[in-house]
Amino acid sequence: MKKEKVRERIIRVASDLFYKQGYNSTGINQIIAEADIAIGSLYNHFSSKNDLLQAYLVKEEFDWFEGFENSTSKISDPKEKLLALIDYRKKLQQTSKFAGCHFIKIVSEIGEGNPSISAFTRQHKEKQKDLIRTLVIEYGSKIQLDDPDFIAENIFLLIEGAVVTSTINRQNDSFDQVKKIVQGLLP
Repeated sequence: MKKEKVRERIIRVASDLFYKQGYNSTGINQIIAEADIAIGSLYNHFSSKNDLLQAYLVKEEFDWFEGFENSTSKISDPKEKLLALIDYRKKLQQTSKFAGCHFIKIVSEIGEGNPSISAFTRQHKEKQKDLIRTLVIEYGSKIQLDDPDFIAENIFLLIEGAVVTSTINRQNDSFDQVKKIVQGLLP
């Protein structure tokens, strides 16, 4: 196993803390202590806690899309890929013990107080929606779908709602319901 670089370790430790206890509840000193680094090491890599937050979200976005790609790489049918996306989100909820979406959590915590973070989060959700739209359009090219954008928007909203519902209820039934609805939307 290759040795973890200091920058990667800082991001990993900060990511875990931001996700588990919240951005505002995580102090620089706690990150330094848990990453087992000197304060200078942190500031050599990040000029502020906000820079570290940005790096955390960039890493989460990369991991999210890479995880989706890896979990669906053997699926070519767009409808099956959409259904696999629902399974992927369900798996993320289970592995996080129903802790919810990294991006929703950050925005709900910082609100509009940090415009660059809010914008990045909106762009991340738009990328997810674009992924869904691309798959719906691909599927729709085989059959005549009336309004692929409307269908994609609804699938996106259903999945996001399932994430929130499963976080609140601490169970994944909502994803199974979403899958049934999506199968009905895509004949």
